[in-house]
Amino acid sequence: MGYNKTLVYIAACIGMAFFGVAFIVMGAVLPSLTATYSLDAVGSSSLVSLLPVGVLAGSLLFGVIVDRYGYKLLLVVSTLFTLSGIEGLSFFENLNILRICIFLIGLGGGMLNGSTNALASDISNDRERGSRLSILGVCYGIGALGVPLLLGMLSKTYNYQFILQCTGLVMLLSVLYFIAIKFPEPKIKQGFPFKQAIRLIKEPLLLIMGFFLFFQSGIEGLTNNWTTSYLDGRTAIGSDEAVLCLTFFVLGMTVSRLILSYLLRILKHEYILLGGIMTAIIGIIILDYAYNLQLAAISLFIAGFGLAAGFPVIISYIGTAYKNISGTAIGLAMFIALTGNTLLNFTMGFISETFGISSFPVFIIILLLIQGIILLTNSKSIKNIY
Repeated sequence: MGYNKTLVYIAACIGMAFFGVAFIVMGAVLPSLTATYSLDAVGSSSLVSLLPVGVLAGSLLFGVIVDRYGYKLLLVVSTLFTLSGIEGLSFFENLNILRICIFLIGLGGGMLNGSTNALASDISNDRERGSRLSILGVCYGIGALGVPLLLGMLSKTYNYQFILQCTGLVMLLSVLYFIAIKFPEPKIKQGFPFKQAIRLIKEPLLLIMGFFLFFQSGIEGLTNNWTTSYLDGRTAIGSDEAVLCLTFFVLGMTVSRLILSYLLRILKHEYILLGGIMTAIIGIIILDYAYNLQLAAISLFIAGFGLAAGFPVIISYIGTAYKNISGTAIGLAMFIALTGNTLLNFTMGFISETFGISSFPVFIIILLLIQGIILLTNSKSIKNIY
């Protein structure tokens, strides 16, 4: 084998925590950037839009690179991309350079997300794969919750630039750790796996899994992006309190994934997915009736708790079904997933303008029901994976 599985799994967990930081950092520092550079709504949105573009590019690229060159190179490079972007936000004052920095954060984050999932899948046997991927999801929650928590606690004493610089230092130390340890060997010793990647596009099972993640990523993105507007427009809950409610969504996911790391060892994965969908629907129904901060927080916790199983279980399916080219297969699925995030957010914008923001919970429930239909209509194909 040549590598220590525990040390490699720790590296994967560190990388996933950094993806959590990359994914959430723009939302956390955007108010400060907007104030510093006197940005209007158009200027702010143009900055933010570069992050998902970078994540999408990173998610598409990482798979073929991992299968050809291995994990060490990609973890080091992607962490350095994210680190450079974060440090750039704290050091540079030119808006064009800031745009490049935000794209780099997204690019590095997309690569980290895909490569850490593929790495955790590759070093696991079929029985422990889902469990390990769930713990990986907990690490994402730690990274995603850590940035706003640090900024909230330290912003009275330090400016956001100093906090970002310290975050970058931690990333740099982690790069040294990645360089020091051994990783699994590349799966494809010669050539670039483009032919295999093209063949994967025609794989019905992979497309089914990717299609499920299309809606999974969309639902998670919609909840993160539209809940504050929904609560602000429909209830007496202020925008600051609505942002606080969103942390309960991430918290629900994190707690659920801790529990799933055990449950996925003893229960059938398809039952867990269907149970999660039903739980998320209950959470969204409660959100529709939420009239105060407490009820909104509870509803989002339940929704996050239910949605937590989606990515770990589906990625474990893909990692099991396509072991010989897992990086490329997971990369393709991640690309489909993030495309769903983008397209469904655009769709929600159209629905909000046409039918009003009150349509938000109904739209989410419809998407969850579609996920349930995908599982039920393809249950035979899914059961054949294990």
